[in-house]
Amino acid sequence: MKVLCIVGMPGAGKSLVSEAARILGIPIISMGDVVREEAIKRGLSPTRRNLALIAEELRRLEGPDAIAKRCVKKVIQLKQDVILVEGVRSPFEVALFRRLGEVIVIAVHTSPGVRYRRLVRRGRSDDPRSWDDFVRRDLQELGFGIACVILDADVVLVNENKSAKEFREEAIDVLRRLLENAD
Repeated sequence: MKVLCIVGMPGAGKSLVSEAARILGIPIISMGDVVREEAIKRGLSPTRRNLALIAEELRRLEGPDAIAKRCVKKVIQLKQDVILVEGVRSPFEVALFRRLGEVIVIAVHTSPGVRYRRLVRRGRSDDPRSWDDFVRRDLQELGFGIACVILDADVVLVNENKSAKEFREEAIDVLRRLLENAD
């Protein structure tokens, strides 16, 4: 099995890489969706604050790879040769996915100013409402160890000065090359 782990700061463009994978028929598991599912299961609205509290609690009670463990169950149920996991945040999570097979870490990089503007436009319930909110969220992500995962990435995609369509096309090309090299 090949697990493509997508990592990037909030608003970098991870979901566009996931869309590219979907176009290529690669199944996707979103780590953020796993936390949102947990919020709904608990009867909580998926606000940034609630999601952060749930993620922190899960990691505190079950270990730094708690969310990845829930994803592994989904990966196994899918029974596919290639799977994309969106939103990996820590080296512990990457290590857990390595137990399933070959892991390729793909980092998506975008400057903070561009990411902030995207998140404000996106307007999801867990997106920042101010620059201070944005900085706090970035610091929280860095606390999970995301910088280490980004630094150790096998592939880095830079999502600057491109339309969503252009970046998605670039991601499709990169994913195709990775799949071709698997054969």
